[in-house]
Amino acid sequence: MEKVEITQENSGVRLDIFLTEREPDLSRSAIKNLIEKDKVKVNDESKKAGYNLRVGDVITYEIPEPVAVNLIPQNIPLDIVYQDGDLAVINKQQGLPVHIGAGHSDGTLVNALLYHFTDLSGINGELRPGIVHRLDMDTSGLMLVAKNDFAHRDLAKQIAEKTCIRRYIALLEGVLREGGHIETHIARSKTDRKKMAVSNDPNDRIAITDYKILKNYKNYTLAEFQLKTGRTHQIRVHAQYLGHSIVGDTLYGIKKQAYSLNGQLLHSCYIEFTHPRSKERMSFTAPLPDYFERVLKILDAKEK
Repeated sequence: MEKVEITQENSGVRLDIFLTEREPDLSRSAIKNLIEKDKVKVNDESKKAGYNLRVGDVITYEIPEPVAVNLIPQNIPLDIVYQDGDLAVINKQQGLPVHIGAGHSDGTLVNALLYHFTDLSGINGELRPGIVHRLDMDTSGLMLVAKNDFAHRDLAKQIAEKTCIRRYIALLEGVLREGGHIETHIARSKTDRKKMAVSNDPNDRIAITDYKILKNYKNYTLAEFQLKTGRTHQIRVHAQYLGHSIVGDTLYGIKKQAYSLNGQLLHSCYIEFTHPRSKERMSFTAPLPDYFERVLKILDAKEK
């Protein structure tokens, strides 16, 4: 049983949003489900998900026990950058969905993890064993995988407390001259349920991204993004918000592509964290995939 008292900092925040921020390994829908099943109490009373918290409120809640995994292991190739008894770091390929979902009943990263690893954390339930954080299907690069619940909780806490550093490289449409800091609210789009969108509602989830310019081309910009939060499609939404969508991103950007791409040119190139057990600070890098380098070589050739 978890217990927390609300301070001034979180006064006025919705109950479901507060718990989603506190338990980043549980989705907002999972949190709402707990509230509806009366697994969450405020001052020993049942409240709705939209209840606005007050200073002094005491929240008690139960995190569900891990559910046995019944997914089928599949021999899908994985680029395993590092592994030990507690965790693994993988370099996910573009086109590989992370977990079972709409349109993906198998052939996911989870199916591959079950084949390549004998132990995975169960905190995220039966459909997402080992998954500490996500990458979009067509985003490539580094991901953390937890092999037990001890490691999962610790790594998820580091992500929530922003001590886990995650950097991405993206090629953007148009010329962006200066780096900067983006801080917005993000919510599901009201016009397209497949998309997320910047929101003016302060009750929606905060999304924070820092970015810097690596190189300018005539019509494109190579940029590095650093996540301070991990919202769905965050970098893609924030790139669109800047007016410079990611090349290859047909959902948030230009529909017709010039380089025969199979997805957005967005790559998780760097991750840094503290090992849950040894407390050693660790960092890993992953080179840009070949299809990304191919586009950059074309642009470099045009610059000469």
